[in-house]
Amino acid sequence: PAVSLLYPYGPHQHDHKTPKLDDGTSKEISLAVPFTFYGKKHQTLYVNNNGVISFGVRVKQYTPDPFPLADGRPFVAPYWADVDNVLGGEIFYRETTDPMLLARITRNINQYFPKIPFTAIWAFVATWNHVAYYGSTSNKGNTFQATLTTDTKTSFIILNYEAIQWTTGKASGGDAETGLGGTPAHAGFNSGDETNFYNIPGSQTEAIINITQTSNVNVPGRWVFQVDDFKVTGVPTEVPKVAGSNNCWL
Repeated sequence: PAVSLLYPYGPHQHDHKTPKLDDGTSKEISLAVPFTFYGKKHQTLYVNNNGVISFGVRVKQYTPDPFPLADGRPFVAPYWADVDNVLGGEIFYRETTDPMLLARITRNINQYFPKIPFTAIWAFVATWNHVAYYGSTSNKGNTFQATLTTDTKTSFIILNYEAIQWTTGKASGGDAETGLGGTPAHAGFNSGDETNFYNIPGSQTEAIINITQTSNVNVPGRWVFQVDDFKVTGVPTEVPKVAGSNNCWL
């Protein structure tokens, strides 16, 4: 079987979980290693149930707004939409210095960014596992992951999308049975400075359901960005072709 696109997660990794709560968030999580995002060092973050990792402020909002936001919230949105983990799914997270995982992350970054010397010394892995949407009358679930990593100077965020079956919760105008329509999910980055941002193509359109097929590193379902001094690299103009053997990318 193909190796999963996702980095290891779950109870066997001693992950923490966010509360089973509609629009819930984790507690404020202190980081052992500061993470630099758009030129600012952050010592804490929140994992928000609605598909957002934020710095300095919780994000309970369930219907996504277009970036850039005017209110100064710095965050990464792997898949900002109205998740309801009471109806289904779990949201896991952990800080890690596991040597095997750091070696795997380092290999990935070195492959995608060969001109940037990088050896991961730390990572933070947040995984939304088969999460349901608000108002759902189906068993649809989305599984996706955001990994933050740094060597203390250069920071990267890796977004992995394994299964995306819905785009919209009922309160955002979505259909209760299909999880489609209304104001669809948003994926990207908001710097918090009202100027700098990045929207992954398809955000807030029905096309976001195909994010498992898109990439900026030629690995369908994976988007990778340098975020210490944010740079947009390799954004495709069309859906990339799946390589003959996926395993070599992982």
